Amino acid sequence: MVEFIDADLKDSRFEHVDLRGTRFRDSDLSHARFRGVALNGAVLSGVELVDVTIYGEIANLTINGVDVGPLIDAELDRRHPDRAKMRPTTAAGFREAWDTVERLWAGTVDRARHLDPALLHESVDGEWSFVETLRHLVFATDAWVSRAILGDPAPWDPLGLPWDEMPDTPGIPRNREARPALDTVLALRRDRMSTVREVVDGLTDEALDGHTRPVDAPGWPPARSFPVRDCLLVVLNEEWEHRLYAERDLARLLARD
Repeated sequence: MVEFIDADLKDSRFEHVDLRGTRFRDSDLSHARFRGVALNGAVLSGVELVDVTIYGEIANLTINGVDVGPLIDAELDRRHPDRAKMRPTTAAGFREAWDTVERLWAGTVDRARHLDPALLHESVDGEWSFVETLRHLVFATDAWVSRAILGDPAPWDPLGLPWDEMPDTPGIPRNREARPALDTVLALRRDRMSTVREVVDGLTDEALDGHTRPVDAPGWPPARSFPVRDCLLVVLNEEWEHRLYAERDLARLLARD
């Protein structure tokens, strides 16, 4: 255990650091930035939380005695009527959800084409660029559909992009320096989206309730069995959330262009 008492650590950088069980008392975290950080089970009391922005997976978050998770979900569903479709329970529901994903992403890509192509490689506030976002969705499809559901042990494309905090894994590419043209990545995206289309078009309720066969090879997800439903829900969540992030950042880039 290390203790920092009456210490000045402002502007410090913590990366790949284990801070589980850490205690903060009478500390100033103003303007701190957290990305890819697990705060599960954290307790904050006597805090000042003003002008704070949070993007992430939120559940069982209690503020001043109120579980705000359901309130957030209800408001997001109100703002985005298609959001509820991303929680399907039947094979037909998954087909409708994928119809929605295809439609919404077509509009987002059309907006991106109005930008200077150089801006599509630009990060906004340290987030992935638009092209990197598309590359990550290629990786997500490869992982949860091609590998987990279809059983391909190594479906990776060199342009696929894992999440930043993922440990380096043999055989899985991670090239953050690549700057492929938008059309190159969109061709790759169309191929992966057509794979998902084939899976959901052939999906039955019985298959949806089944489990995948473990893939006997290192990679992501781990070499074990998963509910088919969970694999497809991961893909829908990735598609939905990353499109919203992309729309948010495109709006800022378009305002500057």
